[in-house]
Formats: sequence, structure tokens, C-alpha cells
Amino acid sequence: MAGHRRDGAPGAVTDPDPRTTPDRPTIPPVDEAAERAALQRQPTLTKPPGSLGRLEDLAVALAGVTGDSRPDLADATVVVAAGDHGVVDRGVSAYPQAATRAMLENFLHGGAAVNAIADAVGAETLVVDAGIAGDPVPGALAVRIGAGTNDASSGPAMARSDAVDAVEAGVRIADSELADADIVALGEMGIGNTTIAATITAALTDAAPAEATGHGTGIDDETLERKVAVVEDALAANGLDAEAGDPADDHDPLDVLARVGGFEIGVLAGVALGCAADRTPVVVDGVITGAAALLADAVDPSVRPFLLPSHAGAEPAHAIQLDALDLEPLFEYDLRLGEGTGACLALPIYRSACATHREMATFADIGLEDGG
Repeated sequence: MAGHRRDGAPGAVTDPDPRTTPDRPTIPPVDEAAERAALQRQPTLTKPPGSLGRLEDLAVALAGVTGDSRPDLADATVVVAAGDHGVVDRGVSAYPQAATRAMLENFLHGGAAVNAIADAVGAETLVVDAGIAGDPVPGALAVRIGAGTNDASSGPAMARSDAVDAVEAGVRIADSELADADIVALGEMGIGNTTIAATITAALTDAAPAEATGHGTGIDDETLERKVAVVEDALAANGLDAEAGDPADDHDPLDVLARVGGFEIGVLAGVALGCAADRTPVVVDGVITGAAALLADAVDPSVRPFLLPSHAGAEPAHAIQLDALDLEPLFEYDLRLGEGTGACLALPIYRSACATHREMATFADIGLEDGG
């Protein structure tokens, strides 16, 4: 698998692997019978109709997704996938590339924000090394496609076979590590990956680079201008800009992933596809996991009902992603950390929606009929 950064130095992009399309799991349709049964149960519960607002809609939707008319989301896991990006050499982040490794070790030692929130909401944390620079980090689930990608602003970030490998690795994680999960939250880490997420968003939605690019790790306005220019360079260098003449709808998602990166985004897209095939709902976090969700949806639109929103992220590309995926955020806390923090915060909301739907007494149970 040549073409990515095994030793921290850019390599020529070649693709000796003839495979160009990932093995894609079959995603079932929404279970209309379970959804209908849930919808019929709602008016029988001991509350005025509609009084739990959006929680009622979430419960019905989750019934259709899971195939269970009274779903239980007891077992939750947040998947934190990490990867490095050659584009960081262009000075787009307030932090050095070494921060990716340091944070991956921090996740494993339980010292990150996502660890604290996951513990608070009763979720397991799965840390995945999808391809960070340098040697593997002991303790992380290693599905390393390479040791970081090439600089997407000067050409393809990886070979297409690497993009296929990344998505398939995510599907395997869903099949093996997440088989017992009732709901999965997506999280990530990778210095420079907000630049990559903005580029993917622009490529798949026709959003202008300046509209999709934000301050990320807290860069100043001068660095933001450089970051926008890097996104523009990445689109142009890879034939994904408006001048290439092809609308976003015509961009093959695996080609976009290969040309732009990154490994962790491809893995998370595969996780979403694999979880959907098993009727496991997937909670999207911020702008990086939003890019993964966009890619998964472009690979197979059948995944869309299984993608659940969490927060309205502070990065501008996140609003573009949510709109493209028809996802309405649950809350807005001005979050921009990533890691899966916002997705974990959403878990109690989804669990509460299901718990009220599943555990409330009906009017018949208390000797009343039709709420009278």
C-alpha cells in the first residue's frame, strides 16, 4: 500500500491494489412495523399527547431503526479513531502533529474530555489507531492504513486502495468490536483534520471553501486565511474544485477520500456503514465525524436513517453537513473539541426517549381510557 507516509516523508501515490470498491455490507430498510407499533403506543402512555415533544419522535424513529418497537439503548460505545495528516505541514493548526500521539495515549489512560463524559453517561470507549505518524501506540486497536497521509494540498492524500482499506477496516470494527453495542457514538483525533473535513464537505456539497472552513483548534484570523487557501489548494490539486466542472453529486466518495484523506475519517465512515447493517444507530459528533457521515451517505444512502444528530458544532462545515444529511441537532453548546464529546452528551437524550416510551404506564394500566 504505497502512497502514504510510513516514515513521515511524503511518498509518490501509486495504487498496486486492483480493488477500487470496498466490500459493502447490506443495510436493511427502516422496520416499518416496529415504527408503526411505536407510533401507536405513544398516545396510550400516561401523558398528554405530544407533551414529551421531540422525545416522542426520537423514540418512534429509533424503533424503526433498531427493529424493536420498545428499544433499549443500554449498551453504548464511543469509537475514537485517530489519524495524522500531511496537510499539517502547511501550518493550518495551532498544535503540532505530535499532539495526535499524545492525545491518543491520553485517551488510553482515561485523561481526555471524552473519557470523562463517556464515564459520566455510562459509555464504553474504544480507541482506534487508524494511521498516526510514527510507531503504533500500545493499547490502541490498530487498524493502521499507514503512518499518516500525504499533504492533500499538493496531490492525493493516499492511494485509492488505502481508502478502500480504511472503510473496510471500519466495517470490521463494527462487526467485531461493536457487535454488542445498542448505540455507537463517533469520535476522532487528528491534528489538521478540520482542514480535511472542510475539504471533504466542500467536495461533496459544493460549499465554497471559505464557507466550510473554520478556526478549528483556535487559530487566529491570519492562519484561518491560510487554512482556506490550503482547502482551495487541496480541491484544485485533486480535481475537486468548481473549476473542474463536475458537481459534487458526481464526485465518487472513495475518490474524494483517497484524494483528500484521512484514514480516521474513512474508518469512521466504515463504522457507520457496518453499524447500520446491524441495525445499530450511530450518533454523529462534530465536523470531523460529520465528514465521515457525509462519506458513508455518499457510499450508501441507505445509511442515513441510522445516523443520529447530537450538537450543532461551532465549525461552519458542520451546519453544512447536518443540512445535507437532513439532521436536526439536539442542542447547541458551542462545542468544538471533537473526540466524540458532543455525541456522548447526546446519549442520555436518546436513552431517555426510549426509556419513557418503553417504561411509562399506559392509561389502561392505571384504569383510565384514552387519557380521560
